[in-house]
Amino acid sequence: MNSNLLFDFSVNKENNTIHIKREFDANLELVWQAWTTAELLNQWWAPKPYHIETKSLDLRVGGMWLYAMVSPKDEKMWCKADYKAIETNTLLSWLDAFCDENGKENTVKPRSLWTNNFTENNGITTVNIVLKHDKLEDIEMLIEMGFKEGLTMAMGNLDELLLTLKK
Repeated sequence: MNSNLLFDFSVNKENNTIHIKREFDANLELVWQAWTTAELLNQWWAPKPYHIETKSLDLRVGGMWLYAMVSPKDEKMWCKADYKAIETNTLLSWLDAFCDENGKENTVKPRSLWTNNFTENNGITTVNIVLKHDKLEDIEMLIEMGFKEGLTMAMGNLDELLLTLKK
């Protein structure tokens, strides 16, 4: 595994955004598949020892990815991503939310508008992620919930998955 891959994480308090830039040692099409295919998302999206179980994934503007993050004790925390923009191998944007198993939103926890831009250079794919929030308190709640650590672990899971898929 290439340990020199870029991983930047920053918060812009003035714009209520989180910026993440992450490189992956795989071609663009493979990284895109990992971000858009339920079977692959299930293998990397959650930080270990948790895992993801996708209930449904409708990859189209207006579609939704509905999944549970499952704890080692089989406790499920439901989440959804409402797709807002999709340009194959280039752009993937969704509005995320915590919800119940039917996709009914939990309005107490914050939502994030994810905008993910994908580019490739010499076999290294970069995903530039911007998470936009309504207010700074939403970002602070996400950070308190361990978002940065969880995302860091999930990205490491993706590195491992990509390594096996490239073989």
